[in-house]
Amino acid sequence: MPSFDAVNEIDLQEVDNAVNNTTKEVQNRYDFRGSNTEIDFNRKTKSISLVTADSMKMKALREMLVSNFVKRSLSPKALDFGEEEGTSHGGVKMTVSIQEGINRDIAKKMVKLIKDSKLKVQGSIHDDKIRVTGKKIDDLQEVMTLLRGAKLEVPLQFVNMKS
Repeated sequence: MPSFDAVNEIDLQEVDNAVNNTTKEVQNRYDFRGSNTEIDFNRKTKSISLVTADSMKMKALREMLVSNFVKRSLSPKALDFGEEEGTSHGGVKMTVSIQEGINRDIAKKMVKLIKDSKLKVQGSIHDDKIRVTGKKIDDLQEVMTLLRGAKLEVPLQFVNMKS
């Protein structure tokens, strides 16, 4: 029986490349000259730490990070920006966590969306992914199109297609 998995996986090497590109861009920008700006990516905790001089630079840093994610074919939906906090040196810092996997609430929404579509397919939740099975590959492709068009808070990839 044909099936596929809907997952939210992030390539950490591409995240590292996007962070490095952002760091290079900061070094070359005139408005960041002389400011103490740091961008650190921690692979173990899957988080990015941003530190800069003021809120305006933080906003620019955030926009650069998102644009570099898009350039590296990563979805900016995977970024969860934390609150802006003050540092002891008078600057601001922010922690950006990277979301991987599909949490329970969103998975339930997706399964409900699949059931409401009236297609002859079954959606089931397996840990942090959703397996969709059906008799026809065309139905599975319609479900992929449906899930891509849905306004979900996570980026989706479709893997493990079996026929």
